[in-house]
Amino acid sequence: MTYTSASSRPDRLTPLLGWATVLSLLATLALGLGAPADQNQGVLVRLLFIHVPSAWLSYLAYFGTGLFGLLYLLKRDLKFDRLALASAELGVLFTISTLVGGMLWAKPTWGAYWVWDARLTTTALSLVIYGGYLLIRSLTDDRDRRARVAAVIGLMGTLYVPVNYMAVEWWRGVHQTQTLKLLGNPDFAASPIYGWILTVGVVAFTFMYLYLLRVRAKVAELADAREEDELLAELPAAQDLEVARGAS
Repeated sequence: MTYTSASSRPDRLTPLLGWATVLSLLATLALGLGAPADQNQGVLVRLLFIHVPSAWLSYLAYFGTGLFGLLYLLKRDLKFDRLALASAELGVLFTISTLVGGMLWAKPTWGAYWVWDARLTTTALSLVIYGGYLLIRSLTDDRDRRARVAAVIGLMGTLYVPVNYMAVEWWRGVHQTQTLKLLGNPDFAASPIYGWILTVGVVAFTFMYLYLLRVRAKVAELADAREEDELLAELPAAQDLEVARGAS
């Protein structure tokens, strides 16, 4: 197990990612508000520019959790475990955002905030999977064991992404098919102008993911450093106790 710290090095990338996030989100907001109303859904279609990028970010975050977990298993470097933790938390946050946005969209179109559709059900299931991931991390103080177990769960959890993406094809329900079809003949099932705005939104949310990932990982690094300092502080006391017991 290796503990590495980058706190002594100047961080120029994080502020740049922060500014890129702000500017691209403002561009998405301006383009989204200026987008023409849809023939069937009217101005409600503008929820698309938040809902789809939120879903994309949750996919990206869950894949990140699995990737960083795999890197930890291969290299035994705690920085990858911290990144996996940060990515999982972002995945949960933006899955909730996806569900809330979807519910706001569902009420005027389906007449109900929630239906047990395959896409919605598998999305909600991801909260159980990654909620369990975060819960298990809190159940042990052994950092190496915690990281190993979490890495395995994170890798298994990435199976959720293709299942959720294909749910509308495998189990047809009330949810529309993929807005962007990637398999077979790629197709975008909406007006081309919406595609450009969605592209800007996906780029903006990707910048947001990278920015928040770095910030949250740095917070986790400080927590690791504090935990290590506490362990080192306890070690002399434990050694003194053993010496005193031996002398008696």
